[in-house]
Amino acid sequence: MAKKIKTLVKLNLPAGEATPAPPVGPALGQHGIPIMDFIKEYNARTSKLKGQVIPAVITVYEDRSFTFITKLPPVAAMLKKKLALTKGSGKPNTEKVGKLTKAQVEEVAKEKMADLNVDDLEAAKKIVAGTARSMGVEIEN
Repeated sequence: MAKKIKTLVKLNLPAGEATPAPPVGPALGQHGIPIMDFIKEYNARTSKLKGQVIPAVITVYEDRSFTFITKLPPVAAMLKKKLALTKGSGKPNTEKVGKLTKAQVEEVAKEKMADLNVDDLEAAKKIVAGTARSMGVEIEN
């Protein structure tokens, strides 16, 4: 018999460096999950990706056990890494913080394809370009 799912918890955590401090502790504690068990397993799975933000989707079962999957870093994080930015622009329409080539947009779109809810590369490139625009990053023609 399959276990009954109680809830899904989504967290964006630093790879290999998660701690029981918020947001992890409160998010998992309220569902009665052993927090240190999750943190040890998450850090072990993501230790090779240090320096990136790796989202985790945690499935909590009614018997207080859990499973989780990790996803790719958010598009914004991938773009910041590509352009070596610390953060996006506070005023994306007037203050630009960098430029992306079409080839770079395509690279990020290909990497993130598995997590994006799209069927073709063109749609994925539009999502990446939109995220870049909202961060104040220009795309070269």
